[in-house]
Amino acid sequence: MKCRLPSGGCVDRSKPLKFTFDGKTYSGYAGDTLASALIANGVHLVGRSFKYHRPRGFLSAGSDEPNALVGVGSDSARYTPNLRATQVELYDGLVAESQNRWPSLSLDFGGVSNLFSRFLTAGFYYKTFMWPAGAWKALYEPMIRKAAGLGKAPVSPDPDRYTQVYAHCDVLIVGAGPAGLAAALAAGRSGVRVILCDEQDQLGGTLLSERKAIIDGEPAADWLARAVQELASRSNVTLLSRTTAFGWYPHNFLGLCQRVTDHLGEGRAKAPRERMWQVRAREVVLAAGAIERPLLFPDNDRPGVMMAEAARTYLNRYGAIPGSKAVVFTACDSAYRVALELKESGVHIAAIADVRSSPRGGPWIERARAAGIDVRPSTVVTATYGRLHISHADLTDETTGKSETLPCDLLLTSGGFTPSVHLFSQSRGKLVYDEGIKAYIPGESAECERSVGACRGVFDLGAVIANGFSGGLDAVRAAGGKPAPEHKFPVFAQSLGQDGVIGLASKVVKRGGRTWVDFQNDVTVKDIELATREGFRSIEHVKRYTTTGMATDQGKTSNMNALGIVSQTLDLPVSTVGLTTFRPPFTPTTFGIFAGQSRRELFDPVRQTSIHDWAEENGAVFEDVSLWKRARYFPRHAEDMDAAVKRECAATRQSVGIFDGTTLGKIEVVGKDAAEFMNRMYTNAWTKLEPGRLRYGVMLREDGFIMDDGVVGRMAADRFHVTTTTGGAARVLALMEDYLQTEWSDLDVWLTSTTEQWAVIAIQGPNARKVLQPLIQDIDISPEAMPHMSVREGYICGIPTRLFRVSFSGELGFEVNVPMGYGRGVWEAIFAAGKAYDITPYGTEAMHVLRAEKGYIIVGQETDGTVTPDDVGLSWAVGKTKKDFVGKRSLARPAMTAADRKQLVGLLTVDPKVVLEEGAQIVVDPREQIPMTMIGHVTSSYWSAALDRSIALALVRGGRARIGTRLSVPMPNGPITTEVVPPVFYDPKGERLDG
Repeated sequence: MKCRLPSGGCVDRSKPLKFTFDGKTYSGYAGDTLASALIANGVHLVGRSFKYHRPRGFLSAGSDEPNALVGVGSDSARYTPNLRATQVELYDGLVAESQNRWPSLSLDFGGVSNLFSRFLTAGFYYKTFMWPAGAWKALYEPMIRKAAGLGKAPVSPDPDRYTQVYAHCDVLIVGAGPAGLAAALAAGRSGVRVILCDEQDQLGGTLLSERKAIIDGEPAADWLARAVQELASRSNVTLLSRTTAFGWYPHNFLGLCQRVTDHLGEGRAKAPRERMWQVRAREVVLAAGAIERPLLFPDNDRPGVMMAEAARTYLNRYGAIPGSKAVVFTACDSAYRVALELKESGVHIAAIADVRSSPRGGPWIERARAAGIDVRPSTVVTATYGRLHISHADLTDETTGKSETLPCDLLLTSGGFTPSVHLFSQSRGKLVYDEGIKAYIPGESAECERSVGACRGVFDLGAVIANGFSGGLDAVRAAGGKPAPEHKFPVFAQSLGQDGVIGLASKVVKRGGRTWVDFQNDVTVKDIELATREGFRSIEHVKRYTTTGMATDQGKTSNMNALGIVSQTLDLPVSTVGLTTFRPPFTPTTFGIFAGQSRRELFDPVRQTSIHDWAEENGAVFEDVSLWKRARYFPRHAEDMDAAVKRECAATRQSVGIFDGTTLGKIEVVGKDAAEFMNRMYTNAWTKLEPGRLRYGVMLREDGFIMDDGVVGRMAADRFHVTTTTGGAARVLALMEDYLQTEWSDLDVWLTSTTEQWAVIAIQGPNARKVLQPLIQDIDISPEAMPHMSVREGYICGIPTRLFRVSFSGELGFEVNVPMGYGRGVWEAIFAAGKAYDITPYGTEAMHVLRAEKGYIIVGQETDGTVTPDDVGLSWAVGKTKKDFVGKRSLARPAMTAADRKQLVGLLTVDPKVVLEEGAQIVVDPREQIPMTMIGHVTSSYWSAALDRSIALALVRGGRARIGTRLSVPMPNGPITTEVVPPVFYDPKGERLDG
């Protein structure tokens, strides 16, 4: 059955489109939504409810639709469930299907649950599935999980692309209805940077459905076209249609989801499917509109029961006629306008039942009666009939009690309008209850924001436009702009008497049958009343106990009615009952935009140093360290890892080794207060460190435990070159930025991540100086001129370098820092110069052995988040006379200096050939009964080529006092006896550091 006006609307009738729904082919036009096209084809049954599988039709025409959730896509990879048919733009070849039904939409076996509804009340699973003991995990939970959810998730990888962009603007306007457009005109003409976004495919909001309104002396459609054209022509204005503001975060940071190619169909490979805009705005104008509120009456969920304004939208915007014989049930004057426009289009209006005894809309009543419409005050709907579509409705006069059954295929309801305050609530703004409109409206703002138009309770079209315009000017002033002269922008609207738009809140008609509050989750009035009787007085508890306003609805159509029921049941004002907290996203949002390009190989990006290819060409075996690929060892011939590491360690100790240290984090700390900043961030003292010197630094968290460490060079009085661990670079920079921006904003310091700017080549061993000497220019690297822990700037092979005299091996060592692009070239030059000394490349495994022989810690291996500097023998690195540093106060807690804290010690197995397992637990008495008393664990354990035996580092309770004693490491094959020794195994006096 065709239900389309012969002309009119915003659809393009020159572009017919074919689509399928549940396997049947239909036709529509460009500009249709799936919902409007189905209505135009006479299809109203589109889904089944979640709990009882009741037939469901279209309730609304926008993002507040709770019923018409469909799966879209013929390609299994691009199949998307739970899309609102009211938001799915029609394209040629679109394939859609209904959900939550089997075997078909009209014959759904799941509907049998409706027969047991009296046993499936709110919270029934809490009361029912408690017996027999143990049945929950074995029986009930798997059964419930199988039944849970709507739609089916795709199983194939998503082939589409998603992008993310950052944007800044002076004024962000959310919503491009009449208020948002007026605000955009005011702000745009003032010259400030403006972003205007709207979730629909066309800008205009409710103006797209206006037939007769006059704005600035011209039809609303003409004014709309002129306004959009003007905004599009302005370079300072960005227009974003198909863009939903889904979340509001601190400091006016909003997330916008732009649907870029969904409306183009499945042949969209070259362009991203969606784009996330992450917008930081000086000022926000919220023009989110309002949501029409359903009325509560028995069996109010049948297909064909629709919101009045939704019917007007389908009629005027899409030219789709939602029914041929309508009953209008209202508590709001705006429904009279809907009835009149439907009648003008040929729809028979059987009656207007107005719940109010004295409707305020006198002119509307007269117009309706003059058009021959039967208007019935003090009248309510007490029943509806029809299995898969409404066929009749009972109207009852509440004054006389007389009832009449009227045939109808469309029942329109309107209980007033609820301002859309979701985003305002997300911004932590305070909501206030307005008794006049029976709804919450924005109160005190927490952000730089102003709400305009219907979302703040202004409904008359003329007042909406004026309010939006003044809000735009206010935002310009607050953003520091200069508003254009207001007298140049007169905006008037002829609203045709659109007053008295607000009716009653949550009037419940109780005449038998179930009355539905949340259509999607099958929550009835009785469910909410039961929850209050069972002690749930908080609206947040009622929401979760009954599931009202959960899932994709998020309270858009159900919230205010639920509040009204709780209010009446508890005999409390609605304002006392309160309101649930709105959380992002405003509407369901794809995971794809949050992932962006971080997918597949970009999900965990492979980061390689400039020396990586050389290492690969020379047989390196790699391991993942944080985000980097690092050479673990360089096997020769048939060597296994142990043999290769043993050779690499011996070569470095005896002659010279070369190591790629590029992955270390690097941060440039610059400014006249740089030394003071370093003094506050690190435990050490930095103000007296001379330029040209290095110092080992320890950084704590606020709780006093070691967070990171590294060697820091003072390059100048106002500049430090800070190194961090490979995995700690990002968190160290983040902590520094956090303190600099929030605690010490008075310091003149700026921070720059330089991790990828510098390639780092470590040359370690007795012959290190001999290898470097011929390659270095402008730097005297003699022991006298460049002692241990010093830094110089000059050139190596003609390339600028920062040369560190530092060692992580215990041998004479240098670290060559050169620009990343020159890393491989300098490495090869050093390697060529070192061939005379049998230079040997070594990897991370040999590096671990060399440092462990010297007792050097690795953060994350010798530390576990509960270790203080003193625990690992670094009390010397804590400035005792410093006034303050991050973590200082926490170090003063008695527990941080207790004698029985775990402390770093060395372990030597009695059998020198036995290598302990890292992580193995340590006990005093191996004969103790299980559970044994664990006093520590092994943190590092290796075979030492230099000592020709195994060594280990461990954290042991009261460890330093146990040096010279024996402990045991229980293992499956028997306990291993160890001797506790100091943690420095090799060259304890450090004589080899000076070569």
